Amino acid sequence: MTPLRLAVLIGSTREGRVGDRIGRWFAAQARRRDGLVVEEIDLAGYDLPTALPAEPTPAMREFAGRVARAEAFVVVTPEYNHSFPASLKQAIDVAYDEWQAKPVGFVSYGCRSVGLHAVDQLRTVFTALHATTVRDTVGVDLLDGEPTGHAEERLRQDVRLLLDELCWWGLALRDGRAARPYAC
Repeated sequence: MTPLRLAVLIGSTREGRVGDRIGRWFAAQARRRDGLVVEEIDLAGYDLPTALPAEPTPAMREFAGRVARAEAFVVVTPEYNHSFPASLKQAIDVAYDEWQAKPVGFVSYGCRSVGLHAVDQLRTVFTALHATTVRDTVGVDLLDGEPTGHAEERLRQDVRLLLDELCWWGLALRDGRAARPYAC
């Protein structure tokens, strides 16, 4: 069977962010799973315009192309003021058709709420783009410090569950798109 192409999208571009470390950690966990090809897409490496121009820039075309090639996504997002960062919204809006009929999971982080307010809002955004969001998430509480012992095992179990859901939906939707192209 052809491996599922999973893109791990690191959504924060703030200086001093921890999202890059969390995103790389998640990607390393996902690479241990058979049947996945994992690619990291770090928004900090893109010069996406803050105002969308009439014609896409080279960075916009490259980003949309990477989204198009992926068959499933994990969005790594912080929670800023009970929401997700503007850099992530801007990147999501650069692509449109490229998200359709593909599953999206979330790894979120924040203080106490583990980023779940951001995830709730992202579910609405991705639903509008005709993507399928999976139920379970991986949430990291930044006030806990480095996870050890029981907390580390819980995170690994959350990763396994998220990947189980993403793989099921990713394969089902890939088969569905092959049998009948998605059109809305």
